[in-house]
Amino acid sequence: MGRLFGTDGARGVANTELTCETAMSIGRAAAMVLIEVEHRRPRVLIGKDTRVSSDMLEAALVAGLCSVGADVQLLGVVPTPAVAYLVGKYQADAGIMISASHNPCEYNGIKIFNGEGYKLSDNLEEEIEAIVLDGAQTPPTPTGGGIGRVSRCDHAVDDYVRHLLDVTDVDLRGMRLAVDCANGSASATARRLFSALGADCVFLNDQPDGVNINENCGSTHIEQLADFVKKLKYYGGVAFDGDADRCLAVDEQGNLIDGDKIIAALAMDMKEKGELDGNAAVVTVMSNLGFFRFCEQNGITPVSTKVGDRYVLEEMVNSGYAIGGEQSGHIIFRHHATTGDGQMSAVKLLAMAREKGVKLSRIGGMMERYPQVIINVKADAAQKAKYAADKALAEEISKANASLGRDGRVLVRVSGTEPLLRIMVEGREFDAINDLAVQLGETIKAAIQ
Repeated sequence: MGRLFGTDGARGVANTELTCETAMSIGRAAAMVLIEVEHRRPRVLIGKDTRVSSDMLEAALVAGLCSVGADVQLLGVVPTPAVAYLVGKYQADAGIMISASHNPCEYNGIKIFNGEGYKLSDNLEEEIEAIVLDGAQTPPTPTGGGIGRVSRCDHAVDDYVRHLLDVTDVDLRGMRLAVDCANGSASATARRLFSALGADCVFLNDQPDGVNINENCGSTHIEQLADFVKKLKYYGGVAFDGDADRCLAVDEQGNLIDGDKIIAALAMDMKEKGELDGNAAVVTVMSNLGFFRFCEQNGITPVSTKVGDRYVLEEMVNSGYAIGGEQSGHIIFRHHATTGDGQMSAVKLLAMAREKGVKLSRIGGMMERYPQVIINVKADAAQKAKYAADKALAEEISKANASLGRDGRVLVRVSGTEPLLRIMVEGREFDAINDLAVQLGETIKAAIQ
């Protein structure tokens, strides 16, 4: 994890941690790196989510990019995967998404994609960090015609939705669905997508006002959707996060179908059709133990990586695997996308259900989910470093893990997007793992003070 860029871009509280000055500096540095690589005037796409701070940061990024000589095309409010896709379609040199994904309104972030729609390599991110934080290079100051120009793209949403429709040829007529847009980027696309598919939909939380993004709604607060679907007897529901790169679902009974269950079901379907490259699915170390057991039972090789969809994608590309993702609902279909895409995941899941003629509860029940407890311990940068250096603490965590045997595990990791240490404990008995998680949480708190 870098000094500026975490596992998913540069992120922080907008206007205090992620300031306009920082955004402008990132814009300048990104333009310098692009000019160095492309040896010409680069063109950069910028998309954003619905946060009130996104316009402010967009303006700062534009100023930075143009001041060094890059041209900018503004996409408006679009999902993160739309930026990744449109970079290639529009033959741009890079794409930038302004979003803090699932985080609350006060946060924002900057994610940069290369000309092929992939997140920047660690090396290029480090180059940008060196310019921004260390002044490793002095930005050029072109004048006259050397300054970059700004244009707006008013067909970005249409082009992206058309791409989603091309990925899966499915007719969802007669399927009663609830769609939770999290008052985020999906508010600009979901209605067009699901209407085109013919689904009978009610759209929840698709009226963003700049501050209600992810507020008690979307994939991070699935309870509202679950209650709605169950009470009104809908076929099911899908929920996205603020930038629509995640998708979670609920079945007709209001039961959660998380990313692990979606990946398991789709991987099995792909295996049956001969489409599961390498007979493998890529997940992170945070995926539920039940996923790994499901794979063992069904002839699928589970491949695990560090947390972060960039690492999932890296493994997929390097090894040629077709599907991967995270429990949180980031799911990547390598033959169709270069990053997690919540709406693509939703369409793929619903298409499979329609093809098999089954209820979503049948699909969600394919994988047995082990009881899992996650406890977050607040930790700033210094406390994270203290945790990482504490060998006695590492030994205690290792002993706790060993005590659970094959049917359980302990995982403690440093969050790359928030000031937190995450403690995850899985096992057969909820009460036992909950007690262990609480105990470890108290131990870690005491150790890092």
